[in-house]
Amino acid sequence: MSLPLRLFAAAATVEIVAVAADWTAVQWVAKPLLAPLLIWHLLRHRRPDPVVVGLAFATAGDIALLVPGEPAFLTGMLFFLGAQVSFIVAFVRRGRPRWWVFAGYGLLWAVANAALWERLGALRVPVLLYSLALTSMAAAAAGVSRRVAAGGALFLISDLLIGLGAAGMRPPAHGVLVMTTYAAALFLIATGWAGQRPAVEAHLGPARSVKA
Repeated sequence: MSLPLRLFAAAATVEIVAVAADWTAVQWVAKPLLAPLLIWHLLRHRRPDPVVVGLAFATAGDIALLVPGEPAFLTGMLFFLGAQVSFIVAFVRRGRPRWWVFAGYGLLWAVANAALWERLGALRVPVLLYSLALTSMAAAAAGVSRRVAAGGALFLISDLLIGLGAAGMRPPAHGVLVMTTYAAALFLIATGWAGQRPAVEAHLGPARSVKA
């Protein structure tokens, strides 16, 4: 395992423990490190691309969500919307999953929003729009690789748990579940993406993509 990934594992472990123990100061140190460490890992394998941009948006979103209150929550959602759009741009360039993947995720999106609609209040429309981008990202991830697909699915689960919390339906160990699934999602997306050939090579082949 590379140094950035070892540091990511350490930071994720510290963050999960800090969430469980409600150590806010430690969370301010550990959480903002997660996505940047994965950016470091990716840049060791490939040039900057939309996944790197998505992880940068995720960093800003993580910081915003550390601030209590609805304005910070909406700001964090906006940053994560940027992350999902960036991921979608990257993933659709690699391939398209089968139609039933999009249909399944679309059905999940509709059911989840219908179930939470009455409980979300003023957050209804922002959650509706963000969750559409989120489920689209998870569906698009299925066309890249199994690892990236698993990361997309876990990202969806993590944010669905956040949505349940916003609707006042927090399951036991809610914060730990959110952070564990989120950290795993970022890890799987980044490591799965690092193993993908750059888009130019994928379309032209290694020999044609090498400069003379």
